Amino acid sequence: MGLTGGIGAGKSTVEKLFAELGIPCVDTDRIAHQLTAAGGAAMAALCAAFGADIQYADGSLDRERMRQKVFADANERRRLEAVLHPMIFDESLRQLAQLDAPYVLLAVPLLFESPCYQDIVAESLLVDCEPSLQRERVMLRSGLPAAQVEAIIAAQMPRALRRERADSVLDNNGDLALLSLQVASKHRYYLQRFAAANLAAPLNPLDPAL
Repeated sequence: MGLTGGIGAGKSTVEKLFAELGIPCVDTDRIAHQLTAAGGAAMAALCAAFGADIQYADGSLDRERMRQKVFADANERRRLEAVLHPMIFDESLRQLAQLDAPYVLLAVPLLFESPCYQDIVAESLLVDCEPSLQRERVMLRSGLPAAQVEAIIAAQMPRALRRERADSVLDNNGDLALLSLQVASKHRYYLQRFAAANLAAPLNPLDPAL
């Protein structure tokens, strides 16, 4: 299953709720952090593309400096994506191939903008909330100023379009208990769906159970 949502919508919380139900998740944000940590596989290519000043002394990515570069210039953002996205996709496939579960989640913030991921998921599950709550959560979590949060949100797909493209939507405007009930309901549905698929035909490990 492809899990997505705008920044601050609550994808990480949803991942944890599914994990409590025994469902693993491959998270592309987590992979991106691994690739850009000290000694990460993407750092040499990023430094070649953007200069050595985008890394800290320990060799890890200076995320604040990179954020300033890419959200101020769409061309710079595309250049960053050209370096990182193929690496993230390949690592996602590698991790997915190692999982054994009734179904698995693949968390991709840019799922609807990325045909390569859409080709390997059976359904999309969008975590959604009101924009005001989204901004509040991002600022509280990250400490970023309002203007920078607005720039990040503006660079993502509009909320209405995400909702239009999603197969299912989890409403995260309420409290954790309400979100947990929605996740439990989707979990029961996915178990039934993929159990039926397993009875009908063998599953490709990279497709129907995602």
